[in-house]
Amino acid sequence: MDTIIRLMTKNDADSVMEMMRVFYTSPAVYTNGSEEIFRADVENCVNDNPYLEGYIFEAEGKILGYAMVAKSFSTEFGRPCIWIEDLYLKEEYRGLGIAGQFFPFIEEKYPGVLFRLEAEEENERAVRVYKKQGYDVLPYLELKKQL
Repeated sequence: MDTIIRLMTKNDADSVMEMMRVFYTSPAVYTNGSEEIFRADVENCVNDNPYLEGYIFEAEGKILGYAMVAKSFSTEFGRPCIWIEDLYLKEEYRGLGIAGQFFPFIEEKYPGVLFRLEAEEENERAVRVYKKQGYDVLPYLELKKQL
């Protein structure tokens, strides 16, 4: 399958939100999100937000999945950081190497940065893919506060 990786557009919003509903209610994600959050995420991917980019995986005119990456800086590692926030493929397109195409794509776009992502330990399939791409597990306890 000849997969195209392209920037997300406003025309992709409905398809991406549909995939987000599936992704965020799966065991792959700790939180369930909300329609408000999904809408905000997609809007920020397609506007001029300098911190978030959205990508579509497409083949033969069909959307196969999406990814969202956030930009930050890691003082721990002393360099810019790209967080792969969402990486979702529709069930029927998993195991075809599409995620494996995304990693070199995004690494070429942002050379010399630190790449980070999160995964639920139970999502063994995704963890295997990430490790195959050279990602190491960091033994962190993550904390958050939402106002």
